[in-house]
Amino acid sequence: MTEATSDAPIQVVVLPGWLNSEPEHWQSHWIKQHGATRIEQHDWVSPLRGDWVTALESQLLDCRDAAESRGETPPRFAVAAHSLGCHLLAAWLAHSPNAGWVTAALLVAPPDLSRSDLPPAVARWAPAIKQPMPELLRTAALMVGSDNDPFSSWSATQALATQWGVESILVPGAGHINVASGLGDWPSGWQQLQQLIHQESIAHGN
Repeated sequence: MTEATSDAPIQVVVLPGWLNSEPEHWQSHWIKQHGATRIEQHDWVSPLRGDWVTALESQLLDCRDAAESRGETPPRFAVAAHSLGCHLLAAWLAHSPNAGWVTAALLVAPPDLSRSDLPPAVARWAPAIKQPMPELLRTAALMVGSDNDPFSSWSATQALATQWGVESILVPGAGHINVASGLGDWPSGWQQLQQLIHQESIAHGN
């Protein structure tokens, strides 16, 4: 299987969480405004981790195969994950032989899977992946959390970031960093993702 190369183009993909991202969610705005690709799931209501991981692997492969069929260099991927999508990325990175395809990651508002008050559909993903993210990705990954997220305390978000080996930043009073947070197309989040992509490019001498 063809590996990602350091001079390959970057494709932004978004990983929504449970129930998908609404049209006014920042992830949906990024698809419309910036050409990002949504990773689709067969079942958004009762997500199974194995099924979601398989769908992610399959769609990234399809994206690379499509580029090759056009005579283009297969892309690397910059991932913008929200909520349960963060745990999806961690699970995929821990199990896929193609983890090197992802070279930058913005991890936004991951739920604390140890909480007893999570919706059952989310709680079934417990426990969280303990394995750190790949070393080459950690310098181009960032976790973003809030101090009033109903699904995770800021301290739990920081602990998860440490477990995965990535930096974390606080967006005060932003709730679950979703539509209800009033972020619109969240331009500062897009800028953060672009900075992560830039950092990865510098690290590889591009």
